[in-house]
Amino acid sequence: MGFKTGIVGLPNVGKSTLFNALTRTAAAQAANFPFCTIEPNVGEVAVPDPRLDTLAGIAGSKQIIPTRMTFVDIAGLVKGASKGEGLGNQFLANIRECDAIAHVLRCFEDGDVTHVEGRVDPVEDAETIETELMLADLESIERRLQNIVRKVRGGDKEAVQQERLLKAAQTALGEGRPARSVAVDEDDRKAWKGLQLLTTKPILYVCNVSEDDAAEGNAHSAAVEEMAAREGAGSVVISARIEEEISQLDPEEAEMFLSEMGLEEAGLTRLIRAGYDLLHLQTYFTVGPKEARAWTIRHGTLAPQAAGVIHGDFERGFIRAETIAYEDFVALNGEQGAKDAGKMRSEGKTYPVKDGDVLHFLFNT
Repeated sequence: MGFKTGIVGLPNVGKSTLFNALTRTAAAQAANFPFCTIEPNVGEVAVPDPRLDTLAGIAGSKQIIPTRMTFVDIAGLVKGASKGEGLGNQFLANIRECDAIAHVLRCFEDGDVTHVEGRVDPVEDAETIETELMLADLESIERRLQNIVRKVRGGDKEAVQQERLLKAAQTALGEGRPARSVAVDEDDRKAWKGLQLLTTKPILYVCNVSEDDAAEGNAHSAAVEEMAAREGAGSVVISARIEEEISQLDPEEAEMFLSEMGLEEAGLTRLIRAGYDLLHLQTYFTVGPKEARAWTIRHGTLAPQAAGVIHGDFERGFIRAETIAYEDFVALNGEQGAKDAGKMRSEGKTYPVKDGDVLHFLFNT
């Protein structure tokens, strides 16, 4: 299980350039005019995790298989998208299918790259898109409330629950707050997710800065960081141009280039880490002579459900998980050393898998 992140933003903010860099392709046309991305481009990238290489080296694994992250480059949005302006309807449909939103904001000055509003103000740009998403949600809520009137009157439990949640979201949106600001009880989470409201999606603000500002950011990105902190959202500073250049280099050249630019790591790594934090994700590993592999799960996932990420049969027939912490696996030079030192544990159905766990599942077929 990876996760699917929609790259959104106003036209000409660097969305497609960033997408091209992240996916190491030129599939998305990067051009200086609105709507250069007509169909959503989907790309998968390996999630960089040096722990996987370390584990593979210790186990002598023949193959290394990282977990993957899916990016969707979505057509640029303009004011009025909630009413179908520009490519609004398509934009809104595409974003519903994503787990999170990476909202690219222009935080660079460049007279050669036009801005649809004729100015550079990333906070106002963010508010423009948020407003369109909120308006689209309000319209969706009104329509759904009308559609379930009869079921609610008839006492249908699901409809009554849905009405209560829709009205809670409607109240928040009416007060100018996104639906994700609504506190939802655990018993309501599944139904809440089923509403597929756009403003329930967690947001990561991606501040696209010039090459000169890639290391420290600038006043624009600082304003975005303050906004993100107020909202409880994530933020990361990236230079899409630098990422595009790095994507064309081999690993050694890329490392030298980053060092020259005063950067410790590529923007992709920071973007994925921020995305993991945003969606409360973590990684566990399966390791053996054949392959070393990383798997993505949410924090708090229990062992049977973690096994199910590999195959449904693993979850259905789950018996137990033989578990070694990453640090113990490395310090004791592998599975046998961990076993001999008493660091391999047998965990049952109630065990919440930890980040970095090396797992072997036993199950009934």
